[in-house]
Amino acid sequence: MADITTNTPVQAGLNKRFQAALKSLTARYAQYRVYRETMNELQGLSNRELADLGLSRSEIRRVAYHAAYN
Repeated sequence: MADITTNTPVQAGLNKRFQAALKSLTARYAQYRVYRETMNELQGLSNRELADLGLSRSEIRRVAYHAAYN
């Protein structure tokens, strides 16, 4: 007995949805990495260096979020 496998439209649709979900997760993770890297770099600066950039410690999260998600 032989088995024949065909791609039905439902299977093709599921494959596209899975690929879109994977692409979305990959993009979101890349944004998160930018956020974390920015946070780490800014937190590593001294208060004087932050002041030279026109920032205070309380603004680090906002700046990192803006860098990653806007």
